[in-house]
Amino acid sequence: MPVPASDPTPTPTPIPQGHPQRWLILGVICLAQLTVLLDNTVLNVAIPSLTRELGAATSDIQWMINAYSLVQSGLLLTAGSAADRYGRKKLLVAGLALFGAGSLVAGLADSTGQLIAARAGMGVGGALLLTTTLAVVMQIFAPEEHAKAIGIWAAVNALGFAIGPLIGGFMLNHFWWGAIFLINLPVAALGLAAVVALVPESKNPRGDRPDLLGALLSTIGMATLVFAIISGPVHGWTSARVLAGAAVAVVVLALFAYWESRIPYPMLDLHFFRDRRFTGAVAGAVLITFGMGGALFLLTQHLQFVLGYGPLEAGLRTAPLALSVVVLNFSGLSAKWTVKLGTPVSIALGMVLMSGGLVSIATLAEHGYTGTLLGLLLIGAGCAVANPAMAHAIMSAIPPDKAGVGAGINGTLAEFGNGLGVAVLGAVLNARFAALIPVAASSLPAALASADGERERGRITDAFSSGLETSQLVGAVAVLLGGFLAAALLRRAERADSEVVVA
Repeated sequence: MPVPASDPTPTPTPIPQGHPQRWLILGVICLAQLTVLLDNTVLNVAIPSLTRELGAATSDIQWMINAYSLVQSGLLLTAGSAADRYGRKKLLVAGLALFGAGSLVAGLADSTGQLIAARAGMGVGGALLLTTTLAVVMQIFAPEEHAKAIGIWAAVNALGFAIGPLIGGFMLNHFWWGAIFLINLPVAALGLAAVVALVPESKNPRGDRPDLLGALLSTIGMATLVFAIISGPVHGWTSARVLAGAAVAVVVLALFAYWESRIPYPMLDLHFFRDRRFTGAVAGAVLITFGMGGALFLLTQHLQFVLGYGPLEAGLRTAPLALSVVVLNFSGLSAKWTVKLGTPVSIALGMVLMSGGLVSIATLAEHGYTGTLLGLLLIGAGCAVANPAMAHAIMSAIPPDKAGVGAGINGTLAEFGNGLGVAVLGAVLNARFAALIPVAASSLPAALASADGERERGRITDAFSSGLETSQLVGAVAVLLGGFLAAALLRRAERADSEVVVA
């Protein structure tokens, strides 16, 4: 009896003992991940430079951030599904190449429109990178090592937040603003070479084909939602522009949910939401990135516009947040707390710490850097405890052969939460600023430039500080509520699982 021909490229499956070079490979894929993270954070310290040299208004700055985030968010699930089917290593290589090319175009842009378009293009490469790195982690490590590996992966994410502003500040002190994008090129090239040489291929040939319509619907829906939020303070929350954008967002996202429930290869399997562990982690992931992304967007402007720090100084003063995450995760302290306290309590504790940090920044930042430093350390400690626990909860609720999709869901939540945080908290800041300074220009620098005398400049700065305080408090409430919601859902899931085991 003839032996059936085997697939010439058999699918590697997760090895129970883990890949023999898994820790070296983890370092390689974290280097690839770093390229995306640098781009997320380095732009924050360049906001004043972009405002001056490109004439960018606050809405332009928000779109420079959100164009990248929203394109990436919309494509993450499709990228994860494609990685599962066609090979995670292949798409990791493609993501690095696309991201490097987009960085080159962004660095050479000479208008806000070109830069926004380049950032949107970089979002495509970023989607491939974010999904494949976490998916590879789940494949090369044994299940008992997943939590530790994800903790290190999350710590490297925080490291990007730390060194991004520092690198950005250094580059802006010595070069023009385009250098903050060109710095991605050597990192991407090094990561590309290392991935080709070391990372093993893994895929699920029976995986479902990419859901292109779902990707299109999710991207349009989220983009129009954020567009409506950004337009609210300028055009009015009841204006036709805002209401039309909100209506389109609701309709398109409803179509997305309907489409995903009807097709056999959904980008987002709605059945996942029946798992309380998954739902709780989802709620926490969105709100933790909502608070952190929006807070950092506002804080960097406060340090430079209000307290008068230069780009490098502002980067140095935001670094304690990410460095505390790195220390707590690499030292193993956060993992020990999670094991001792359990996932629900760990997430609740992390979100309470984050919320306290936002309140500290909101109420004490105007008195100097001490209150800001306390807030950054609290936020960092909260992220170190909550982020890995939530990522592990999401990934462990997804079947192993859908690791790419799981990573896509995790990345989508993070990117959407970050983009929404920038939009919502930025809108709150703008609304408060406009209410206090009705004749203010479209941005703080423009308002200061048109001020008549030091007294007027002081009034404008005080109004901006008041807007910052209000927006940070809004973020603190969202994070706190999200922490309790996530903890409650995860606790219920654990109880349900224990009841099933007993039965």
